[in-house]
Amino acid sequence: MGRAALNPRRRTRGKRLKKRTRSAPASSGVAVSCRDLWKVFGAKPQRVIAELEAGRSKDQVLADTGHVVAVRNVSFEVKAGETFVVMGLSGSGKSTLLRCIPRLIEPTQGRILVDGQEIGGMDRRELRELRRHKLSMVFQHFGLFPHRRVLDNVAYGLEIQGVPKAKRYARAREVLAMVNLEGWQNHYPGQLSGGMQQRVGLARALAVDPAILLFDEPFSALDPLIRREMQDELLDLEVRMDKTMIFITHDFAEAIKLGDRIAIMKDGEFVQVDTPERVVLHPATPYVAEFTQDVPKSKVLTARTIMRAVEGRPLGGTPVAARATLDELIPVLASVDMALPVVDENQTLVGCVDRRTLMEALSPNGGAPVPAARAL
Repeated sequence: MGRAALNPRRRTRGKRLKKRTRSAPASSGVAVSCRDLWKVFGAKPQRVIAELEAGRSKDQVLADTGHVVAVRNVSFEVKAGETFVVMGLSGSGKSTLLRCIPRLIEPTQGRILVDGQEIGGMDRRELRELRRHKLSMVFQHFGLFPHRRVLDNVAYGLEIQGVPKAKRYARAREVLAMVNLEGWQNHYPGQLSGGMQQRVGLARALAVDPAILLFDEPFSALDPLIRREMQDELLDLEVRMDKTMIFITHDFAEAIKLGDRIAIMKDGEFVQVDTPERVVLHPATPYVAEFTQDVPKSKVLTARTIMRAVEGRPLGGTPVAARATLDELIPVLASVDMALPVVDENQTLVGCVDRRTLMEALSPNGGAPVPAARAL
């Protein structure tokens, strides 16, 4: 009972226990950096930016000038190995923001750096090389070639790179195995279900072995069950491949499941950027609070969130993973009367948790971090 919570490396119920914690991605390097980024659609975007900076609203600008403010002065960094989720309602600007990163949409103003390399000044050849080798994008609509076999669809990026056929087919078969599509390589997209087609799209992105994966609501068109399966598949791949991911969604449950950090976007701006736990516990605005009000805290809070310092307490039993959710801890702590050690993904002791601590967190007034030292 409760074995999932006892193993720091075990992915459970679609919630991976990663090789790193949410608050500390594997690398301290910055994979993507955006500074003061704007995207205004219209004939005179610079004039509109000046008006907005002077205090005019997005709606006033639209009514008076017809300009659409899609991204408004957004700045953020994504660390190497991190999964950064941008969520918001339709029209919030999240997909436009994502497309600005590889310059599929040209930003109006601001800086974008990928692995420290400024992309604003890249010419077409340099930008093409960036997209072919460093970035891959997975779209909501799969974008597969209907007249090509699955194998050829997956190998397409390598074909564009000039990789020999035997080598690119070998790589395509390798990534098809990663996404559980062995045996489907000679079928055509129209012979596959929606979920399988999305797996092909994911395999195509992975085939070129990019450092950074960009996802634009890739699972939103799928049935709920298939969607959960694809989320779990992505979590498994993240643990195995440790890629940097920027993921766009309008589904808050999907955001807290996948994200190391979540950026909530409204009217082209970020209104909060934080870990899933802090977004749920401490929403920065009423708008964010609306997203979080129906989220069960027991599915978001973890042993790391509520643990106490050891402070000489006698510990026993099997260690629990710092990433185990409270839902996973309930059956474990129900059967023991002592504090259990909490360990991180490196098996390092970081604190302890007991039944009383768990009950405090689950109480109607609970959920906030326990006011005690978090680490030894």
